[in-house]
Amino acid sequence: MKKNYFLLLLLLPFLSVSQTESGILNIDATIPYQGVGEAMPLLGSAEYKIFYSGNTAVIDKPIIFVDGFDPNDSRDIPAMYDLLDYGNPVENLGDIVRSEGFDLIVLNFPEEYFSPTDGTSVIKGGADFIQRNAFILIELINVINGLKVGTEENVVIGPSMGGLISQYALRHMEENTMDHETRLFISFDAPHLGANVPIGLQYLFNYMVDGDPGITDAEPIVSGLLNSPAAKQMLIDHYLAHVDGGGINQDGSTHTPKGAPNFRDAFQTELNNKGLPQNTTKNIAISNGSGSGQMTGSPGMQLLNHTFDTGPVDTGFPFGVVDSRAIISVNFTPLKNQNITVTDFVGQANLIGWNTIYSYDATAESTSLSDGIDSAPGGQFDLFSFDDGSNALITEFVANLNSQYFDFIPTLSGLSISNNDWYATPLAVNSPFDDVFMPTNNEPHVTITEANANFALAEIRQGALSVSNFNTIDIKLAQNPIDNELIILNNSNKLQSDLTIVDFTGKIVYQNKNRELSNRTVIPLNVSSGLYLLNIKSNEGQMTFKVIVR
Repeated sequence: MKKNYFLLLLLLPFLSVSQTESGILNIDATIPYQGVGEAMPLLGSAEYKIFYSGNTAVIDKPIIFVDGFDPNDSRDIPAMYDLLDYGNPVENLGDIVRSEGFDLIVLNFPEEYFSPTDGTSVIKGGADFIQRNAFILIELINVINGLKVGTEENVVIGPSMGGLISQYALRHMEENTMDHETRLFISFDAPHLGANVPIGLQYLFNYMVDGDPGITDAEPIVSGLLNSPAAKQMLIDHYLAHVDGGGINQDGSTHTPKGAPNFRDAFQTELNNKGLPQNTTKNIAISNGSGSGQMTGSPGMQLLNHTFDTGPVDTGFPFGVVDSRAIISVNFTPLKNQNITVTDFVGQANLIGWNTIYSYDATAESTSLSDGIDSAPGGQFDLFSFDDGSNALITEFVANLNSQYFDFIPTLSGLSISNNDWYATPLAVNSPFDDVFMPTNNEPHVTITEANANFALAEIRQGALSVSNFNTIDIKLAQNPIDNELIILNNSNKLQSDLTIVDFTGKIVYQNKNRELSNRTVIPLNVSSGLYLLNIKSNEGQMTFKVIVR
């Protein structure tokens, strides 16, 4: 019977099911939030859509999918659904879970709206304060729980900043005796310990917009990507922490990584104090960052070194209209203890030969504990995405980059593993999450792959397999996914246990009765890639793990 059950699970995604959808629905928070610089607490607002599992508008197995950082609302609800595509041939995670009886609720934060508090205060939803968006999610969870039929608990999936919004919302509900009725929280490449944009690029774009060049085409990058409340809350290193009162030139401080004043440290402290959801919720994290130490480029590497033809400019009397150019170089942050120039901009005009009209440079220094974060293992930001073909200067900028990617969400941040060295090997046992997934190679940020999709689906389908009743012994896996060996860690030097590993057809692929587990037990495995269940049973209790074999 077990084998038939798992066979049914495998076939379900391919069965044709009549399904229905709601329209786009608006939702207003009932908890206001007053952000830094705001005159009063303001309510947030968002939109959501329900993709039902069947042909009737009944919610009985909810999965709530929460949007992340999106200043321009480039991902509306249909685009968010498409974000769930993966594999070759293409499958869609949303289609799969709906075919298995789950209802998918997609929450999107609009680009801009008037706060329901007064109808006049403008809020930039996709880049707003994380707390205010979390309060919107709380309202949505309450609404869904009120509509839900049956006793099935929720699954909440938060990609990118959506993971922080989800974590904050679920813990806030617990702290304020609100039942979120959530059994599973999936964080997908979320910056639990901060995100990164190369400081060299930050200085460059800020100078181009607010400095001498005054290039307005780059203004959305500064105002939306860098200076929005959410960006200032998340970015580990922010140019505003290093500039003087004029907002452009560096101040006299040491230029090691520092977050935006009044935003970054305050938010991270608040998030750390809240921690992960606790009330019967299983928390898992998926990282797009390498678990094997693969870097994105190298510390101090030159990202850009190019001379741009910026066209004719009118210099007035006596030269009039002359040709101009900009010589620009940008570097990744350097090796530990090193200080280098990360931004250099020279603007020249052809006045009987090239003459420098204005110039700008900025430096960055790495700490004694870690090389610069730009090239560390992590979910990658695709710089080529800046070019949509609408601006020739940006197209030229992208065409001359020496790297398509930089480290956006460090692996350690995605798994919430505290370490002063961003290049340290991430160990699942050091993460506060109950289970984690990390690929061997770095992947673009929030990329769904067959491997991480299967990891998430196993958790969604099965829920918490078995709650450990080990009273005094802590057991974890050193790594998950694994290749050809399984490493079991525990705080007891001698633990007599029965070990069983089965695949998802129910076939036993490994069994060892009365195995003595030390603090670190290595079990060689020679099995096919896929998902397996490891059961550990002893006189002290029993525990089951899902194991991914690459």
